[in-house]
Amino acid sequence: MNTLTVQQSRVGPVRGRHPWVFSGALAAIPEGLKSGDLVILADPTGVFLAQGYFNSYSQIAVRLWSWEQGEVIDQNFFSKRIRAALKSREQLIASKRTNAYRVVYAENDLLPGLVVDRYADYAVVQFHTAGIAAWKKQIVAALVEVLGPTGIYERSDVKNREREANEEKNNVLYGSVPEQIKIKENGLTFIVDVRGGQKTGFFLDQRDKRLALQKYVKDKKVLNCFSYTGGFSVYALAAGASSVVSVDSSEPALELAEKNIAANKLPADRCEFILADVKQYLQGQEQGAFEVIVLDPPAFVKDRHKIKEGLQGYRKINELALRILPENGILVTASCSAHVTLADFRFMLSEAAARAGRTVQILETFTHGIDHPELVAFTEGEYLKCFFVKVI
Repeated sequence: MNTLTVQQSRVGPVRGRHPWVFSGALAAIPEGLKSGDLVILADPTGVFLAQGYFNSYSQIAVRLWSWEQGEVIDQNFFSKRIRAALKSREQLIASKRTNAYRVVYAENDLLPGLVVDRYADYAVVQFHTAGIAAWKKQIVAALVEVLGPTGIYERSDVKNREREANEEKNNVLYGSVPEQIKIKENGLTFIVDVRGGQKTGFFLDQRDKRLALQKYVKDKKVLNCFSYTGGFSVYALAAGASSVVSVDSSEPALELAEKNIAANKLPADRCEFILADVKQYLQGQEQGAFEVIVLDPPAFVKDRHKIKEGLQGYRKINELALRILPENGILVTASCSAHVTLADFRFMLSEAAARAGRTVQILETFTHGIDHPELVAFTEGEYLKCFFVKVI
């Protein structure tokens, strides 16, 4: 195992349990290291700091997963980590109303680069780095041991894997996995396309926001923008919305949304599915057309150099939505852009309200859900923010 020396001025973050070590923090990086190679970090006097895997010769050189000297990294290590992560989701596991949740949340569960989502009897995994992918065999064996799934499917078609010149992977790693999986979330039924859907098939991180929406929609006209497979739409209809319009630019997503409405035996005559660009659709609506609007777009800021441009995109759709809502109307607006802070998003919303000539109150603020815990030192992992606001 290679021992790398951390410069004295950069020891603090490692001791503070930050899971990333940048190349500039290391005194030297020997040639010939491969992604996934085990490394030990020491301070300039040789004192042990942490251990992890070599990530790459680019900016993030090492990703850390242990601060215990001598801890053996093998299948048992991964089983222990996965079992600990599973235990922290006990509240969800104990519920008979939900059987889909994030089991492993990468750095935040001390398994940097690894995401594991459970969908009923199946697991979907993402290897976000070449380093964690080097341990695929041990990780799959640990998942089988701890979760006992019927099948494991890999969805490693993620952008950072492309930047690391990795081959994208979408395939069955264990057992068998159907084209679509039926799950339960808060007692509602959803059909998930784990093979071709976005992320791992479903936006598990919005579970608590979907549930929160229900108290605002009874007998209201609801518009769900960027509706994907209809998560917010199903919750709204189940809570008594008078009508729900779902707008998305993906025809397959809307087809699955329609199936999700039917799977819950909700009234089809109270919902409409529109294949359209959300911005253009909003521009064509009059004030009062909807009393509740949900804006849950994909990340508008995927690069830290394009924050200003992305915020303009958020501001425009929020301004349009606020112009449509009547007095006492509710806007649920979210951003999954990691480069946009909660403060940035709130300021954007205040600008959108000013441009729309509306006064708004923040009723509720959400970030990550219970199955998406965050390491306190790992601020780079923050990404989701959501406001429930009222027009007054």
